[in-house]
Amino acid sequence: MLADKLRKSVLQSAIQGKLTEQLATDDNVEDLLQAIEEEKELLIKEKKIKKQKPLPEITEEEIPFAIPENWRWVRLGEVIELISGRDLVKDKYNNNCEGIPYITGASNFNNNNLIIDRWTNEATSIAIKNDILLTCKGTIGEIAVLKENKVHIARQIMSIRLLQGNIEYIKWYIISQIDKLKSMGKSIIPGISREMILNYLIPLPPLAEQKRIVEKLDNVLANIDELKANEEKLSILQKNFPDKLKKSILQSAIQGKLTEQLATDDNVEDLLQAIKEEKERLIKEKKIKKQKPLPEITEEEIPFEIPKNWKWVRANDILDVRDGTHDTPKYVVKGVPLVTSKNLDNGKLNLSNIKYISKNDSEKINLRSKVNLNDILFAMIGTIGNPVIIKKDIEMSIKNIGLFKSYRENAINMDYIYYLLLYMQDILKQQVSSGVQKFVSLTELRRLMMPLPPLAEQKRIVEKLDKLLADIEELKIE
Repeated sequence: MLADKLRKSVLQSAIQGKLTEQLATDDNVEDLLQAIEEEKELLIKEKKIKKQKPLPEITEEEIPFAIPENWRWVRLGEVIELISGRDLVKDKYNNNCEGIPYITGASNFNNNNLIIDRWTNEATSIAIKNDILLTCKGTIGEIAVLKENKVHIARQIMSIRLLQGNIEYIKWYIISQIDKLKSMGKSIIPGISREMILNYLIPLPPLAEQKRIVEKLDNVLANIDELKANEEKLSILQKNFPDKLKKSILQSAIQGKLTEQLATDDNVEDLLQAIKEEKERLIKEKKIKKQKPLPEITEEEIPFEIPKNWKWVRANDILDVRDGTHDTPKYVVKGVPLVTSKNLDNGKLNLSNIKYISKNDSEKINLRSKVNLNDILFAMIGTIGNPVIIKKDIEMSIKNIGLFKSYRENAINMDYIYYLLLYMQDILKQQVSSGVQKFVSLTELRRLMMPLPPLAEQKRIVEKLDKLLADIEELKIE
């Protein structure tokens, strides 16, 4: 995102002295370093801190970039006290808000703020107000300036206490270095040591300029945060827009608003009569079974208006609606693919994780639910919908899947039915029975109401949708 790139760029400019103006009225940074040294000696004398080993001199090879003349490269250990954390055994802390907060790790950090969920009365590794807490083991680089008076820190955390200077400047510098710190801590269990922090280089400006840098960063980064929030909203909109547009176009199509109704189209009643006659012929030839009549469609059931030369029908009036087995056949290493709802993926068959059954079991299932070209599969259990129209002749059997078949070739445009089911799957999902698993019954599929246009208009709708939905797919972003 642009905001993330801007944030890194602004932080980099700030720590190089390019975000603020260097003023002749600023104190000399050497005076600040002398004051820090005197403060450190006083604390050692008062036994508040321990004397540390001298840090190595900074070499020219170590310096990563140029800084203003009145700045100095120093090691972090020269200007801070570093407190390491210590774990507490379980009976030494509680969740009852009693004692002082106990910060255990990355889970307590949220966007540079702390979440406190444990407390203790056995505090030994103490961080105090305005210390910088930094996660240093496991998850490296979570950071927050402490607002509480004091907390106990676990061993996954270090507390950085500035002897003199602007703690917010140090915070922003460390944040600018997080990626580098993480790379330093790569191992089986990621971690950065005390020595790494103490020896880490920091460009130190005069105190007045540290303050100016922080003020500038607070202002600029607030604007960048606002930009990031807007980018995230736009990203969500861009991600969701194609799917919403797709649904809107499908709705327009099945309402007859996407294509023109032509006077030259055949009467839809003639189409229905032809389907009825074909159905009766198949029943007479015992190729399909006669089913109980479906209830008439009432005015109350009709969800929207359709063109005059269209007709509301039930799925089983115009299609042979069946389902696959609901039993679990014995699986074999090699055999016939058994397609279930998990194999229906975005309008296509995904056979990458398919299971196989024997030829004998497949033939038994296919006595009532053989899948042919231009048939439509529709998931009935668990995941509802995800229709797939079969365009390649593949040997298979189906389980827990609805099967929509035309009574004869070209009796109806099955691509139109596919798009219709693609739209109506959301309606079915809202209506389905729910138990251990959501499911839609074969009866519900057969009773499904469908707006039926003349055959010629079905073809025009499919041609229009093929083009529009292909264009919409190109709008999708990863």
